[in-house]
Amino acid sequence: MLVLSRKETDKIVFPTLGITVEVLRLRGNVARIGIDAPSDVPVYRHELTDRKHLEFSTDQNSSDSLRELIHAVRHRLDAAAEALNRLHEQCEYDRNGKAQQTVMEIFRELRMLEEEANSAIAPNEARAPRALLVEDDVNERELLAGYLRSHGIETTTANDGQDALDYLSLHALPDVVLLDMQMPRCSGRCFIRKIRTVSDLRKLKVFAVSGTDPAEFGIDVGPGGIDRWFSKPINPERLVDEIAKQVGLTATAV
Repeated sequence: MLVLSRKETDKIVFPTLGITVEVLRLRGNVARIGIDAPSDVPVYRHELTDRKHLEFSTDQNSSDSLRELIHAVRHRLDAAAEALNRLHEQCEYDRNGKAQQTVMEIFRELRMLEEEANSAIAPNEARAPRALLVEDDVNERELLAGYLRSHGIETTTANDGQDALDYLSLHALPDVVLLDMQMPRCSGRCFIRKIRTVSDLRKLKVFAVSGTDPAEFGIDVGPGGIDRWFSKPINPERLVDEIAKQVGLTATAV
């Protein structure tokens, strides 16, 4: 064994192997070491040398693990987005706008990460439908969201049309929006008119879930308006079946 004393930035070279070891930093009794080696030379920490190499397979267990990981990533992204929303509100009086700009850049990065997580599932892999439920009545919102989730539909909720617009601008798009029509701030009619003028949102599936008649709002039922209209009190089983049919994905009771 060769024993050497080295200072920071000193190097040890193995010329015949093409390997260089450099002392990057010394802090107390801990040394940070950099190792430059050819791509075909494996380098491990000593505690990993007795472990077998990792193998990746496409069996069912691996697929299940991937889905669980993606679900966990989405959960963390939602939590991060909520925290950033609060921070964004606190930046309202930022004079030069730099803080708000930074927050929006983080939002865009989170959205890209979420889209990458969604695309990590192979095209032939089954995944659950994703819905955005927009409802200002807390009880109705939570009851319907709970039913949808229990039937295999990943459901995010928004308090009104403006909250829904904010969500869509910062997250990967859902498969369908379930929209109450009578809400404060941004009503269902206001929400529809806004998204149908935005290229990224124009083709988004929107189902109205309302106790009123479509004629009262002057919105077409079909392309460019509401895709389907479900009158309250709704039949939740029919709604789940229609979501699965419209988005081409399978909703399964859990």
